[in-house]
Order: sequence, then structure tokens, then C-alpha cells
Amino acid sequence: MNASCVPTTATQWPDWPVYGLIDDLRPTLLKWAERGESAAIATLVSIVGSSPRPLGSEMAIAASGAVAGYVSGGCVEGAVAAEARQVIESGEPVMLDYGAGSPVLDVQLTCGGRIGIFVRPVADLPAYAERLREAQNARAVLDVVIDLDSGAHHFELAGKETKAKGRIFRKTFLPLPRLIVIGSDPITVALCQLAPRFGFEVGLLRPYGPANPPAGVQPFHYDTRPIARAIQDVPIDAWTAVYTLTHNMDDDQDILLRALPSAAYAVGVLGSRRKIEERSNLLAAAGIGTKEMEHLSTPAGIDIGAQNPSEIALSILAELVAKRPRVKQPQLQSATA
Repeated sequence: MNASCVPTTATQWPDWPVYGLIDDLRPTLLKWAERGESAAIATLVSIVGSSPRPLGSEMAIAASGAVAGYVSGGCVEGAVAAEARQVIESGEPVMLDYGAGSPVLDVQLTCGGRIGIFVRPVADLPAYAERLREAQNARAVLDVVIDLDSGAHHFELAGKETKAKGRIFRKTFLPLPRLIVIGSDPITVALCQLAPRFGFEVGLLRPYGPANPPAGVQPFHYDTRPIARAIQDVPIDAWTAVYTLTHNMDDDQDILLRALPSAAYAVGVLGSRRKIEERSNLLAAAGIGTKEMEHLSTPAGIDIGAQNPSEIALSILAELVAKRPRVKQPQLQSATA
């Protein structure tokens, strides 16, 4: 699929699909709610064959014409936006069917697949956006359970799912991934600057560091106390990665003893390969078992031949993205109960 597929029915459509760079719609929905916008949300609820976007991908459309997110590779976004504006005006949801075998002949997919996109108005956007924010702040997994007949929705926390009746679709919102970085070198700065562009919230620990973090870095947590104390107060959950770039074996040991037994989905340490055996022996002597050691990436990052700080930071981010927890497919499939 490509942008040349955008139908002529789309009006005032942007020359470049910058809307597609927005993957997490929560900040956008909050912003729209704060300025009194009306909006609709388009959700990719079915895929037959190939699709460049995974099931559950969403696109938000404001009455003003603003858009965020995308549900295909550019073939249908203009048409979806036009349909969404009508949905906002009428208050009635619509199921859109594009691709091979679809009755919509002027919007076909060059990849040969077929997709179903459900567009629904959000009657109370401030309440909807606030509920998403509450779950995000609580680091909770939240399902938006969408009725594909009426367009109505309700929220369910993970572990408290109900057996919804009718045709429903679950859109799951996971907590934002977090990256705790410990260090003070140029790689630390590069990593803290790059990570938010990939959707990560950043926490930074720099023992005896300056009062403020590096320019352009806005960490949710910044601590300059000695590592042994600072690492104990770092919040770590299943959506958190901890990477130490201190170049100090003793500091690394304190960090790894806290991070490896935790729920962190990834733990990494910067260092040469010749130190791996020494580090492993020290951790084993401190009680870290084989299973916990399996979470450790050393040297940190994937091998891309990185040489400078930005390249090394990129190699670490590639590893973090590869390991990052994802929504399980069954949670996002439509069901009938």
C-alpha cells in the first residue's frame, strides 16, 4: 500500500503522513478534549490476508479535521477521515470494508488484503481521555470493550474481564514502556534523548550528578544520590527496562542485584565481552540464579557495528523495541458471546 491510494474524496489532506508517526493516541485525545473538540476513533478490527498495520491499530479524527494515528499504509486514511467526519455529525458508528472483495471499488489495497475498520463517535471525549490517563498513571492494563453493533464502549481492567454479549472488540492499552538509564557518559545522553521518540518514558540516575538532567531530556524520574540508595527507589514493573552504562563494576553490581530479580522485561549493562565471566561470577556469588541471568543483556544492545554514542544508543533501543511487551493477539480479536 502507498499514499497514492488516497481517494479523491479526501479534502485538505496533508502532503506527508506525519499523522502516522503518532502511535499512542492518548496524549492527542487529551489535548483535543482540553480544547473542546469532538472526535471519532477508527479501529482496525479485522484483517484478511496481509496488512501493514496490526489488529487493533487506531486512528483518531477530530471534527476540525485533525488526525492522528493510522490504520493502513496510506491507502484508506483519507477515506476513513471523510467517513469519520460524517460519523461525528450523525453520532452513528459505521463499519468500513476495504480491499479484495469489498464493495468499495474506488478504495482498494495494493497489498491484496482486506480490512475492516470500525468508526465510532466518542460522545464524551473528556471522560474517555481521562479514563485512559488514569489507567496510564496507575500503570494498569486497560481494555476498551467496543460493541460493534451500537458503537458503545466500556472499560475493563486486566483480570476483571466480563463476558460481553454481541459482537465486541477489545482494544487493549498497555502502560507506556519505561527505560531506566544509569550513567553519565555521551551514550547515556544519546539514549535519553532518543528513547522518547520510540515511545519510552525515561528515568535517569547519575550519582553525584548536576541538579538538572541533560538539555532536551525530561525524565519522569531523576536521581543524583549514590547508586546503592537511588536504585532502591526506582519503580520497576513488567513494562520497565533497566540499563546501566556506568563503566563501574561495583555500581553495576548494585543495579543488577536490584533489577535482575525484579519484574523488568529487559536488563542490560554496557561493558566489554571480557568482563562477562567476571560479572556472571559476581552475580552468582550474590545469589542471582541462572533463570534471572537469562534476562541480562551484556554487552547491551544488538550488534549493528555501532561505534559512536548515537549508534550505540540506537543499538540498545533496537534491542528494547524487540523485547518490549506487546498486546497478545487474542485480546484484540472480535468475539461473540
